[in-house]
Amino acid sequence: MKFIIDAHLPIVLKKWLIDLGHNVIHTRDLPKKNLTGDVEIIRIADSEDRIVISKDSDFQKHRVLFGSPKRILMITTGNIANDVLLNLFQNNFSLIIEGFEKGNQLIELSNDAIVIHE
Repeated sequence: MKFIIDAHLPIVLKKWLIDLGHNVIHTRDLPKKNLTGDVEIIRIADSEDRIVISKDSDFQKHRVLFGSPKRILMITTGNIANDVLLNLFQNNFSLIIEGFEKGNQLIELSNDAIVIHE
């Protein structure tokens, strides 16, 4: 799968996903780096068929209003340590992938649950 990771998430998440064989970019890889606007992130995600991984609820709002980005993994954990975040991904990533493979377009990962929106 292909992902684009928003600025609020650590670069170590990019490395972890790449190590699993996924195609991943972080906003730090883009010309404007972490100053890249949401509209540009959405444009990249939709044009390159990437899943947006973000803590920013503006992506959900944009999806409701305009139908894009096509797929979002919302991280609703609040502020947590990077190792705790990676542990959540390790423990739940197979369910997340399965959800996207089934065609779900919005999945939320919190501290204690995964919500797969139909």
